[in-house]
Order: sequence, then C-alpha cells, then structure tokens
Amino acid sequence: MNRLLSAVVCVLLLMVSLAGAKDAGDQVLVRWPSWRGPQTMGSAAVGKYPSKWSAQENVLWKVELPGKGCSTPAVWDNQIFITAPVDEKDAVIAFDHKGAQKWSTVIAPGKGGKHRNGSSSNPSPVTDGKHIFAYFKSGNLAGLDVSGKLLWSTNLQERFGKDTLYWDIGTSPVLTHKHVVMAVMHQGESYLAAFDQVTGELAWKVSRNFECPVEGDHAYTTPIVVKQGDSEQIIVWGAEHVTAHDATDGKVIWTCGGFNPQKKRNWVAVASHVIVDDLVVVPYGRGSHMAAVKMGGTGDVTETHRAWTRSDTGAFVPTPAAKDGKVYIVTDRGHVVCLDAKTGNTLWEGDLPRGAASYYASPLVADGKLYATREDGMIFVASITDGLKLISENDMQERVIASPVPVMNRLLIRGEKHLFCIQEK
Repeated sequence: MNRLLSAVVCVLLLMVSLAGAKDAGDQVLVRWPSWRGPQTMGSAAVGKYPSKWSAQENVLWKVELPGKGCSTPAVWDNQIFITAPVDEKDAVIAFDHKGAQKWSTVIAPGKGGKHRNGSSSNPSPVTDGKHIFAYFKSGNLAGLDVSGKLLWSTNLQERFGKDTLYWDIGTSPVLTHKHVVMAVMHQGESYLAAFDQVTGELAWKVSRNFECPVEGDHAYTTPIVVKQGDSEQIIVWGAEHVTAHDATDGKVIWTCGGFNPQKKRNWVAVASHVIVDDLVVVPYGRGSHMAAVKMGGTGDVTETHRAWTRSDTGAFVPTPAAKDGKVYIVTDRGHVVCLDAKTGNTLWEGDLPRGAASYYASPLVADGKLYATREDGMIFVASITDGLKLISENDMQERVIASPVPVMNRLLIRGEKHLFCIQEK
C-alpha cells in the first residue's frame, strides 16, 4: 500500500511539474504579447537565451523588412507580429518561427518620423492570441484577427485632434478584458480612450489634462493594466502625474503628483513606469529622478502614497526592466543601476561600453543576463547575478531602436532594415 501510495504521489507530482512547465512555456517562452512582455516588466521568467552573436554568427534567420520602423515585435505561439511601413502605408506583418512571411495587411496611408530614432511605426503591437492591435504616428489605430484580416480602423487624430508632440509618437496600445486602450498625452486635449476589441466602437473616452511647464504635458509612455481584486485598473504615467483609471469607464480612482515641484521646463516623460508588486516605479526629471508610488487609495494620494524618492539616478529614454523585486535602470549613456524596488536602495551599479551613440532601446532581463541595445546596433550582454559583468558585444551592423524579444530560447531583434532571429548553436 505504501509503495502504491508513493507511486501515485510521484505521478501526481510529475503531472503538476509538467503542467507548470507548460504554463510557463506558454506564457514566456512562446508568448511575448506586448512591448514589455507578459508581465509588462521587460523580463522573461524562464528560458535560456543567447550570450554571443553577430549579424552573421548564431543567426538562425533574418528577413528584410519593407521599411524603417522602431517598434518591438509581439509574439503569440506560432506567429510573430510586427508593424512597418509598406509603400509609405501603415501595415502589420506576420512571420512564422522560420522567418517566412505569413501575411501583410495595409491599414491606411502613414506618416514618416522626424527624429533619427523615429518612424511611422514606433508604437509596438499588442495581441491576445485572437486579435492584434496596432497604433501608428499617423493616428491610425487598427484591430486585426490573427489571419491578418482587418476588422476595423480609426484615426484618433482625425477624430479627437492632431498630434502636438515635439517628437515621434511612442505610446503603444494596451488591452483590458474588453477593450483596447490608447493614452494620448500632449499639449492641448489629452485623453484616455477605450475601443471595443471586435468592432472598434468607442466604449469611453476621458480627458486627462494637467497644467504643466513647457513640454511637461508631453508623454511617450505606455499605460499598464493591472488587476486590483476583481477589477481592472489602467495605470498611466505622464504630464507629471501617475493616475489609476477604472477599466470599465475610465474614471480616475486615484492620482499622484509632486513630480516637478520646482516647475522645471522640458521635463517630458519618455521612459515608461514599471510595476513591481504594489509599487509603481516612475523614472522622471529627464533621467535624474526615480520614485515609487504605492497603488491603492482614492483621490489625491500625493502626500500619502509616495514610497520612496531618488534624486541621484534615473532613466530618460530606456524604460527600466524589473525581475524578482529588482529594478534595472540603463541610462542613455550606458550606466546601469540595480535598485531594490521596495526601498529604492541601490544594490549595485556599473557601466556598459560608451560610444558616440546612446542607449535608447529599453533593456531586457532574461536568464540571469541584461541585454542593452545602443542605437548604433551594438547589443551588450552582461551577467547580473553578482553585479554587472560584461559577457559580449554584438554588432548587428544596422541601427537598432527596438527592444530584444525572448521567445523559444531565442532572441528576436528588430533592426531598421531586418528582423533577426538569434539562436546559439
């Protein structure tokens, strides 16, 4: 009887282990549904990923793209989705994991970028495995099914007002249970708008306007959708405020300000926030400040929910990554800081190689390593298990602004001209 019981226990444990491995694989190894991944942290929970490669070495495949874009691919099981201009039109393209194009769908006429790191296709697509949603500099917002059929499209700038950002749009769409949501933050009427995922009908739209110094109301950040009990909330950073919105109607639940008490000009929000447990970690002050806001409460929580503030470190363009309670900051010049998310204290810091180019892509944390991309196409891999220890310098031989994507123990790297799939032999 004891032997039989032991055997049954072993089988059950094996089944649980296999189920857990499958779940982890489905969510992380095969699926990267949005710009910062399944947990919106810019990190992979499991997997073994390449440490060294070049534009030729350890390249499983590469495909030429039809035009310049800076968006990050989204992946769901056997399809890779990417936005790019096709004959100066906004488009979504799907590839399989062998690099073969499955389909290409044109949305509408596009609008080119004006910054050297800008393009018509800076925002990244998002998918739930049934639909893909994409936003473009032109204002085009579109919903497609996974076969590439265009279900609907609308132009936010034609409907709600022209884009007044100084530079190229960077905000990506996000998904709630029912809607695809866009945040538009600039000089003039700023807003949050939700659209029915299947029909594209406007479900709700709320204004999000704050009085700010010059350029302070401009934001290139992407919201984050979180579960709070049985409900969903949309956490937005921009215009010198963090706000939480009810996902059903967009109404503000709480707001936190105080991010620019001296009213400095040009403190534009470029790097997005990252959420670790119940803390919203916010980079601000053009890379000079970091703060954490405890989620929860109602109304103005500026005086009650600020967990910690740093005025000696931060990120301006690259959005921090987070994993296991740690926040990883890469500055524009390649300085790396690892913070304890709860306290804001520095755990360690170090430097990546400097060059004339800046670090603009947001970093990836995976497999005990940090992947940091410089705009000239150099991608640096460093161990972060015991401080920062450089492993390799990998030259893609073309500019890279998009963040690396970890799937199937491979890396997808979107350059200005090609999509690369990297796998170590």
